[in-house]
Amino acid sequence: MKKLILLIYLIGSGFLSFSQNTEKKKEIEAVLNRQVSNWNKADIPAFMEDYYKSDDLKFIGKNGVVKGWEATKQRYLKSYPDKAAMGTLKFDIQEIDLLSKESAWVLGKFHLTRPDLGDLQGYFTLIFKKINGKWLIVSDHTSG
Repeated sequence: MKKLILLIYLIGSGFLSFSQNTEKKKEIEAVLNRQVSNWNKADIPAFMEDYYKSDDLKFIGKNGVVKGWEATKQRYLKSYPDKAAMGTLKFDIQEIDLLSKESAWVLGKFHLTRPDLGDLQGYFTLIFKKINGKWLIVSDHTSG
């Protein structure tokens, strides 16, 4: 009887853990969908709201490492000064790995459709942390 109770407990725990992981992945997907929406509105300040507002934020791109939220925001504003430069963003999320209850790793592909300037595409890896109840990007490595 003890073995049966233990088995039921373990199975129940597994379903609960799976359900919690599924919910966390949906929360992260919602952040990514919001980012696409804000980008496609040409709203970099709103796009940046899903990044950790800290000097500890890191953006790694083809020109090196940018440290800090404000510096990352300024990089986006300089690189994408208007709607034509920003184009239309689409993400193809390849993988979301939950590293712990409060951290996750995301692998994805981006595509910017820019009729007048030429399209851009590449891959990105993001590290998310749940800070004060909100999933935020603490590291962004984008190539393309």
